[in-house]
This record gives sequence, C-alpha cells and structure tokens, in this order.
Amino acid sequence: MGIHGLWLFILAGALLNVTPGPDMALVIARSTQHGPRAGIAAALGIGVGTFFHIAAAAVGISALILASAWAFTAVKWVGALYLIYLGIQTLRATFSQAQAAAPLVAAAPASLAQIFRQGVLTNALNPKVAIFFLAFLPQFVDADAPSTAMVFLTLGLIFDVVGTLWNVAVALAAGWLAATAPSQRLKLWLERGIGALFVGVGVKLALSGRD
Repeated sequence: MGIHGLWLFILAGALLNVTPGPDMALVIARSTQHGPRAGIAAALGIGVGTFFHIAAAAVGISALILASAWAFTAVKWVGALYLIYLGIQTLRATFSQAQAAAPLVAAAPASLAQIFRQGVLTNALNPKVAIFFLAFLPQFVDADAPSTAMVFLTLGLIFDVVGTLWNVAVALAAGWLAATAPSQRLKLWLERGIGALFVGVGVKLALSGRD
C-alpha cells in the first residue's frame, strides 16, 4: 500500500497520543465535571476533528495553509482564543461551585452534543496538529506509493483510531476517579488546574510560530 515501518508508526503514534495536551485536558475536564459519558463524547469529537486534519493533509489543504502566513495566523488565533475561552469557562464554573453552599454542587450539566462539538473545535482549530501530520506522516510513505493521498488517509485513520481509544480510556478513568474522589475540594482544584492548563496552552499557541 506504499507504507513502510507500519509497526514503528503505530508505536510512535501511540506514544504521541498519550502525551498530555489540550485534547486530553478537555476529556479529563468533561469526565470530571459531567461523568465518563461526557468524556467519551469529547473523545469522539476530538477524533472527528483529527480526521479533518487528516483529510486536509491528504488533499494538500494543510500545506497551503502553512504556506500562507496570514491563513496560519488566522487559524492559530481562532484556536488559541477558543482554548482560552474554554479555560475561563472551566475556571468560572469552579469558582461558582466554591461559592455555593456545602457540600459542593455538581457543575451545570452540558449536552453531549455540545461537548462533542467542543472536542471537534479544540482539535480542528489547532494548526499545530496540521503541522504534525505534514511532518510525521510522510516519514512512513514510500516514495513510489501508487496513491499518496490514500496512504495519508490510511496512516491518519490508524493514528486517529488509536488516539480515540486512548482518549476513551482516559475518559473512563477520569470519570471513575472523580466519582470515587474522597474530597470534593480535590475535584474542584483538579478542575481549576485543567482550566488554567487550557488558558496556558491557548496563550502558548497564540505566541507560537510555524516551527
């Protein structure tokens, strides 16, 4: 199929998928706040967002965006502002809980469709993911592959499936830990840490270049 080093690709992709980032933070945040079903919805949304990058890389759209400084900057700022927005919303929710009467009340419920969309946008609006696919996938594509686009799609889907399975596992684990946490205060500070992480990642993305 024009792929070489498939098992090395799967191993490297798995290691990259387990590296903490905004996607994992979103899954943990939603599982902690609303339960494992919400975390799974976020994980599935992230998988769809990843597929957008895969398809774009396969047809060359990502390369065009990266070649245009204006387009890259626009996508980068939209993604950064969205992450910062999610972080502020998460932090506001935790302070609202802290001001409520004890015991702490659960965060306001969010629909699974809304959380799914958050997962899609968190990943799709991150131009660094586009850079990753354009830099990482070609290393496993044979120069004489009959269809480079199909090879990109195949490798991308493998990476996406592995990543989605990992995020689903994270959602289940985070939901279980939140449900069995001995202290609601601990859960509250965990959510605050995740909110701060979103803001920090958003600021870092806004200040980053295309390297």
